[in-house]
Amino acid sequence: MKSTHKPSERGFITDDAPSEDDLYKCVQCGFCLNACPTYLETGLEAESPRGRLTLMKAVNEGRVKMTPTVTRHWDLCLQCRACEVACPSGVPYGRIMMATRAEMKSRVKRPLRERFAREVGFNRLLPKPKLMRTFGKMTRFYQRSGARDLTKKIGVMKALPKRYTYLDESLPTMGTNFFEADGRVVKPKGRIKARVSLLGGCVMSMMHADTMNATLRVLVHNGFEVHLPAEQGCCGSLNMYAGERATAKEMAANNTSALLSMNPDAGVSSSAGCGSTMNDYGELLQGDDDAEELASKTQDIHELLAEYGWCPPSGRINAKVVFQDPCHLLSTQRISDPPREILKSIPGVELVDMAEPTVCCGSAGTYSITQRDMSMRLGDRKARNIVASGASYMATGNPGCALQLTNALGRAEADIKIKYVVDLLDEAYRTGGDYS
Repeated sequence: MKSTHKPSERGFITDDAPSEDDLYKCVQCGFCLNACPTYLETGLEAESPRGRLTLMKAVNEGRVKMTPTVTRHWDLCLQCRACEVACPSGVPYGRIMMATRAEMKSRVKRPLRERFAREVGFNRLLPKPKLMRTFGKMTRFYQRSGARDLTKKIGVMKALPKRYTYLDESLPTMGTNFFEADGRVVKPKGRIKARVSLLGGCVMSMMHADTMNATLRVLVHNGFEVHLPAEQGCCGSLNMYAGERATAKEMAANNTSALLSMNPDAGVSSSAGCGSTMNDYGELLQGDDDAEELASKTQDIHELLAEYGWCPPSGRINAKVVFQDPCHLLSTQRISDPPREILKSIPGVELVDMAEPTVCCGSAGTYSITQRDMSMRLGDRKARNIVASGASYMATGNPGCALQLTNALGRAEADIKIKYVVDLLDEAYRTGGDYS
C-alpha cells in the first residue's frame, strides 16, 4: 500500500529518494530475515531488510524523523543484497538502499571528520585516476620502506584513536607494480571469439596487478581480443553505495565512454564489485543509451569464459580449494556455477564446500572501516567456515573479500592461501606449458 500523505508531509524530500513503487513492494513475509548477515548476528528486526524497509516507510510517511538513531540501522546494512535472492515479491532492496543513502547524503549531518574523509576520498581521490596512482605509490612506499613497521614499533599507532588504526589495518597491500590500462589492444594467436574491453579499475590495478595480468593472459589464450582503454578509471562502486551519487554518475559516464570506445562485444571485469556496478550503469544514468548498452554488455570474467568456453589447462594444482562467493557475484549478478566449473577443470584441484556460503564476509567496501565491529564479526564467522572446510586454498573473485579474509584468516592463524580463480587457472596454464 502506497503512502497517502501529501508530498509536503513526506520524510523523503530529495530527487534521490526511493520510489514509492519500490518501497511498498515489501509484504512483510520475513523470508529475507535468515538471508541477512546483520540479522543473523544480532537477531534484531531493525537490523533486517524488513525492519529497515519499515523504518523507511515510516520516514516516508512522516511518522518517524530521519534521526541518527534511525539512520544508524541503515548504515549497518552491508548492501550485500542476499535478501533480494530470498525475496518472493521481487523487492529491489539494493536500489532502495542506494537511493536512501543518497537521500541521507543531502539530509544527514555527519561528524566533521567523516564529512572531510568522504569529500577527500569519494569526491577528490577516487574519480581522478592520476591522483589515485599517486596515492597508491605513496601507500606502497609507506608499506615497503619500513615506515609502517616503524610507526608500530615506536607505538605511534597505539597513541592514535582506534579509527586510524583500523584505517591502517584496512589498507590493501600495494603490488610491486601497477597494472596499466594504456590503450593497448592485445590479440590472440588464432581465431578471435569476441572483442572485449577490460576494466582495470583502481584497487585491482594497484593491489592485484598480478591478477590483472593473469586475467589478460587467460583472455588472450582463450581467443579474446582485449582492449585496454586508457581513459578508464574507478568504477564508482564505493561512491554509489555511500550515496555519493553525483560523483558516481560522473565516473560511470567516463567509464561508459572509455569502455565502449572500440565497440566491444563485452565489457569485462575480474572484480565482482566492479562488474556489479557496471551492470547498474544503465539505472544510474537513466536515459543514457550508451550506459544501458555497456550495462547489458558487462560480464564477469567467469561468466564470459563459461559462455564462450575455455581451454582446459594441462598443469596440475594438487590442493583442496573452497570457493568463497562474493556477494556482488552471487547475489547481484546471480553467478555461482561458472567459477566452480573453472576450478574443477584444473587437474588436481579438489573442490570442497563451506557452511553458510551465501553469508557476506563483512567487507562491503568501506564497511570494514565505518562498521568495524560488525565487519570483524562477519569476517571471523566466514573464516571459521573456511577453516572447517579443510581447504588449503580459498578462491575468490573480489578484492574486498580477499583483503577482508586475509585479515580474518590471519586472526584465526589459519594457513590458507587466498587466490583468485583466474590466478589458479593462469598458474595451471603456465605450469602446463599451455601458453607456449
